[in-house]
Amino acid sequence: MLDSPEIVRGQKTRMRLAWLGLVWVVLCAAAPLAAGTLRGRVTVLEKDGKRAQDTDEAVVWVEGPKVRMRPTGSTVTMKSKAFVPRVTVVSVGGRVEFPNQDSIFHNVFSVSGENRFDLELYKKPKSGFKVFDEPGVVRIYCNIHPQMSGFVLVRDNPFWARVSADGSFTIPDVPAGAWLVKAWHERSGESAQTVEVPQSGAVDATFSLDASKWKRAPHKNKFGKDYQVGEKY
Repeated sequence: MLDSPEIVRGQKTRMRLAWLGLVWVVLCAAAPLAAGTLRGRVTVLEKDGKRAQDTDEAVVWVEGPKVRMRPTGSTVTMKSKAFVPRVTVVSVGGRVEFPNQDSIFHNVFSVSGENRFDLELYKKPKSGFKVFDEPGVVRIYCNIHPQMSGFVLVRDNPFWARVSADGSFTIPDVPAGAWLVKAWHERSGESAQTVEVPQSGAVDATFSLDASKWKRAPHKNKFGKDYQVGEKY
């Protein structure tokens, strides 16, 4: 029995709507997201009002946008009783290698929230690693040498930048919208402001970080106790 003309027309209409819906989904997926460039300058001021010489250890990032990305890793080398580089940035899920290039033992550890870890003792040529699963600022130390300290900044999106030596920074392809933007430096902590990122083009942001009140303070070892005088290893 043949379908009535009304049924046939209804089927054709549903097929046409389904086809149009598929085309719309494809076009939306292919269309680029509206995004702009965040750029600007960071100034880190010391006690005497002079600009700091280590502005390139500052980091700027955008809070809020959620973008799936592959974890990015990095390497922090222990050399001459120091972490090199002193500041590194990785994505959530990123793996950081900690090779020891000294002929003495080091013991990398952190007690920073859910990113805490302890790599125990090892020396050249061995290496350890840590996968960082939570965003935030992670302070890293050596349990033997109190003068060794560094930072791993873990970010949950790709919208961040290391600041250049002249204080400038650029973060491309930031989704359009009002976002909280933060600038960080070890001696000043964080400074934040809301920035309206345009659908295209660039927007500028300026940060002045006050490091004038910073004082070097001794930290505890991984057991929460003071370091003993003298080195054992």
